[in-house]
Amino acid sequence: MDNESVSPGSALVCEPLDDAQRAQEGELTDDPSVRDHPRFQQMFPVLTQVEVDRLRRFGNRCHHAVGELLYRAGSISPGVFVLLSGKVRIVGRDGLGRERVVRTHTGYGEFTSDVAQLSRKPALLDAHVIEDVEALLLRPDGLTAMMMSEAELGEKIMRALILRRALIIERGQGVVFVGPPGNARLVALQDFLLRNGCPQTTIDADSDAEAIALLKRLTTQPDDFPLVLCPNGTMLRNPDEGQLASCLALIPEFDPTHVYDVAIVGAGPAGLATAVYAASEGLSVATFDGRAPGGQAGTSSRIENYLGFPTGISGHALASRAFAQAQKFGAHLGIPCEVKRLYCDRHPLVLELADARRITTRTVVIASGAEYRRFGVEGLARFESRGVYFWASPIEARLCRKEPVLLVGGGNSAGQAVVFLASHAEHVHMFIRGSSLEKSMSRYLIERVAALENVTVHRRTELTALEGGERLERVRFRGAGGIEGTMTAHHLFVFVGAEPNSSWLETCGVSLDDKGFVLTGTDLPEAGLAASPLRTSVDGVFAIGDVRSGSIKRVAAAVGEGAAVVYQIHSYLAASHG
Repeated sequence: MDNESVSPGSALVCEPLDDAQRAQEGELTDDPSVRDHPRFQQMFPVLTQVEVDRLRRFGNRCHHAVGELLYRAGSISPGVFVLLSGKVRIVGRDGLGRERVVRTHTGYGEFTSDVAQLSRKPALLDAHVIEDVEALLLRPDGLTAMMMSEAELGEKIMRALILRRALIIERGQGVVFVGPPGNARLVALQDFLLRNGCPQTTIDADSDAEAIALLKRLTTQPDDFPLVLCPNGTMLRNPDEGQLASCLALIPEFDPTHVYDVAIVGAGPAGLATAVYAASEGLSVATFDGRAPGGQAGTSSRIENYLGFPTGISGHALASRAFAQAQKFGAHLGIPCEVKRLYCDRHPLVLELADARRITTRTVVIASGAEYRRFGVEGLARFESRGVYFWASPIEARLCRKEPVLLVGGGNSAGQAVVFLASHAEHVHMFIRGSSLEKSMSRYLIERVAALENVTVHRRTELTALEGGERLERVRFRGAGGIEGTMTAHHLFVFVGAEPNSSWLETCGVSLDDKGFVLTGTDLPEAGLAASPLRTSVDGVFAIGDVRSGSIKRVAAAVGEGAAVVYQIHSYLAASHG
């Protein structure tokens, strides 16, 4: 490739490296670590003739000749191919052109693909026909119909599709990041892909031999990092999340003529619960989120007080399961797709996306949650992702491994983060403004924090300033009695609450309280005692979860409201459309 100067965010096509040739018959064998995986049989079950026969009414027979590709990484797969005869080799390919065989499907009853097929997301792997194939093709709509009608068989296939996606992420093939460790944009992009279930690999631009060899072929400037190499061969220089999502074809297509029964804005626990219950009851559902499934809950390292999970579950795992469940029932999920405006002056209602596309819908559920509060401390914005973080994922935990960290905040999210970080960091210093954690944190978390030997809670203490060069180096604080002090700190985690994400509602005129939360039910000035508790001031518009005024800021409460709002939507649709 020529040494071409490319401005940040622009793209060029990157030739595969010399040692990464196309997989040919006989050259590559299945990855032994996949064959030895403890859940291999669940990942790659072989369907019986009876089971295949039960699938026939949901799909169509197709033929593909040797040498063809059923689908390619970065493109939208037509669906799940259930083999009747022939062989298909599934090959993982990363942004450097390196390939590895994941699985070779060798005959009757085996099937391709992963859970991405349900949401019309791009494939992460290539599917090479290495022996003429006769197959039953289950397109996404047919796959959804099958899962609704054939519960036991649908469960077997769904489990396999989910486990395959997890395997792909675990193997790390896909996007390749090239950049120095701790680069602010690199950390943000890594987290973006992690939360969207996309595999990734990072190589150190300063010390990795492969990265150094690549950089010798390019003309790079400091502002070009991180470099991002997509599986389709495209290279981006210092892209934003939208450019990366576009390169990976993550942004879905929507039929502009279709009118949905319900459009949900926000894919946190409340929004995903609405999607699951509404789609399972036959409503036409579209769900949008500007970043990733899970909302703030998706960043929680472990949720231990959610019903049904006695050993706890990470927010990311909970969101991933809910996301897959919504897909199973046929909900259309637009993630990442940011909603910029809601127009309520006519019906159907209209949502305008950031790319100017418009979605029409009979009802809207506002589940846009809250954004992390950036409190007014000198230097905070300057060091964001340069030592200041608003969530604690495995990516941030690796950055601060065996180093002291500082965390500000005293709520449940702060407590969960402290417990998680304490297992990675040398020591965790926790600043709280009050005299104790009793009023803001659940008892089980208070006891967990108190039991950690490498955690110190600094009471009646608040930050006053952040200092450093390229990265955070130290903080200034005011302790009990007004005593001023400084502390060396290269990693600061901020958990000081959130503000409602409701500015996009300005074009609709939905009533808000004095803090910007959405008013519903009897809290509306004009509402009577019989008002539906989740309806807003605008007909056909409902609000649930953290963005709703007076809501209980708990995952279980958000999920409950997501279920309850579906009943109110049914009542509204019945009254307004007969």
